[in-house]
Amino acid sequence: MANFYDRIDENRRNSYVLIALVFGVCLAAVWGFSLVFFGDGGLGFALGALFSGGYVAITYFAADRMILSVSGAREAKKEEFPHLVNTVEGLSIAAGVPLPKIYVIDDPAPNAFAVGTSPDKASVAFTTGLVSMMNRAELEGVAAHELSHIKNLDSRMATIAVAMVGLIAILSDLGLRSMFWGGRGGGRGRGGGSGALALIGLIIIVLAPVASQLARLALSRQREYLADAGGAQLTRYPEGLASALEKMKNAGTMVQRATDATASLYFANPLSMGGMFSTHPPIDDRIRRLREM
Repeated sequence: MANFYDRIDENRRNSYVLIALVFGVCLAAVWGFSLVFFGDGGLGFALGALFSGGYVAITYFAADRMILSVSGAREAKKEEFPHLVNTVEGLSIAAGVPLPKIYVIDDPAPNAFAVGTSPDKASVAFTTGLVSMMNRAELEGVAAHELSHIKNLDSRMATIAVAMVGLIAILSDLGLRSMFWGGRGGGRGRGGGSGALALIGLIIIVLAPVASQLARLALSRQREYLADAGGAQLTRYPEGLASALEKMKNAGTMVQRATDATASLYFANPLSMGGMFSTHPPIDDRIRRLREM
């Protein structure tokens, strides 16, 4: 039977492999784009890398405010949600992380998420449905899960992964459009690289969006397993988190204002997709793993 530490080490290793894979696909997409659009892999790659770095940086620093705004989050006042605020305060001390800003989302579906590029700038948000539905142990389990995301820098990793996948989609779209607009291909139409290089670039930019998205989704699932293990370790009571997941499974976790871009941040999948295209592992599997700890 795996313990907290075994699960944490396993999921961290898998996460590092997957984020490296997303980064590798991103570099390949930049190179493929330079072959198609500029006709070579030198100057075009340098310009593409410069644009890519700027895009990822802007997305990274603006993501938190955008996510909270899009989700309809509002600050959780202690006089209105004393139990929630006290729970997060106590667990933050136990986890050794700064107290995050606490928000609520007016939605009957039970769910929660954490955002923040660092523990010093983190925020947690809970739906009103979750706050009203969970007992003390269950709420502590969910809050501990979200604080584990903050401690493990999962929000930072997820933001970078989402930015890179979005960048790959943009490069792929621009590269394909240049092929159609340029007739014989964007780069070759201007006397650039050979047809073979352009074909290689075209293959890369067609396959890169699918490969990067699958890797990002797999990364998201691994970080959920990691946060489950971290949350169980923090409370020393895996059953609280497992019970919360059971309640969420029975009630449904679809949040009205959740989007494809924010879905991976939530405690449980706020959309309806499943399988290899899901941002989260199956709830039954998460419950089983927690009860095996």
